[in-house]
Amino acid sequence: MHRILILTGPGGDAQGWGDMAVTRHVAEALDAGPFRTAIAYVESAEDFHAAMARRDFDLVWSALYHVSGHTDTVGLGGPGALWVADTMDALGIPYIGPDALTMKQLILKHDTHRILRERGIEVPVHALVEPGGELPGLAFPAFVKPDAESRSVGISDDSVVHSREELARRCAYIHAELRQAALVEEYMPGPEYTVAMLGNGRRQEFLTGLVTVDPSHYGKYPILRTDLRGVGLTKLSVPPTRVEEAVALTRRATDALRCWDHVRVDLRLDAGGRLRIMEVNGIPGLKPGKSWSPQLYSLYHPSAQGPAKEYQEMLHLVAGSALERWGLA
Repeated sequence: MHRILILTGPGGDAQGWGDMAVTRHVAEALDAGPFRTAIAYVESAEDFHAAMARRDFDLVWSALYHVSGHTDTVGLGGPGALWVADTMDALGIPYIGPDALTMKQLILKHDTHRILRERGIEVPVHALVEPGGELPGLAFPAFVKPDAESRSVGISDDSVVHSREELARRCAYIHAELRQAALVEEYMPGPEYTVAMLGNGRRQEFLTGLVTVDPSHYGKYPILRTDLRGVGLTKLSVPPTRVEEAVALTRRATDALRCWDHVRVDLRLDAGGRLRIMEVNGIPGLKPGKSWSPQLYSLYHPSAQGPAKEYQEMLHLVAGSALERWGLA
């Protein structure tokens, strides 16, 4: 019986796969298999170090990128933030998910874009605008988003800009309100896809979904705002076309970024109909029936016992594959 410590805190929902209610669902699903779980709710660096010092576990599964005073967004945690994967790497503690370097490269979308572009993997044309920095010369329309967020934080119809004045205004908003750099990309008007990478090696799976929303829920543009996510308004289906292309792009991207265990890749068609990677999520959501990874697993692995069984199977795959990767299985 393998012991898994589930790590969460006040920032669990904003940073990672969910709040305390979701954490309990994760624990119950794992406990239904060959695992025994304990939950550590950490609000400070002291709490985190105390949980790690117990060492009464084989593996850690964290909903947190960092432990800090910032709980409403991902960001970089601010001064003094304790990065979970950094500390576990230093202590030699096995955990689920990419290592510390990769986690930071995934949070900083321009780093993700740079690494993928260097490997010849399709990403949007883009530029980073730091506070006080010069505006880029990208073509309009362009799309402006925070460089270090997830769950569509900072995204609205105002994110699509058509002039340098609108671009300057939106970058200033991100600098002031979210206290970080703005990432400016070409606007991609085509359909959105998402691919869940589950497991490693012989057990690895890539599950592709086409993301759709009833047009009545959109504003001026077909973009996913925060209020559309995690509340049942986004729908996933098995795409009728481009599945192999999406999987191939995702496989190349996750290999280039050294992703392990469970990540999710979001892609979109640009104005020319080319599929491009928008971002890679290092701690995908795990809300039963609502987060995209559980929905994708259910699409591809329906069980006669229903969604609860499908959810258990997905989490057992991720945890079991992580144990194998660490040589603990």
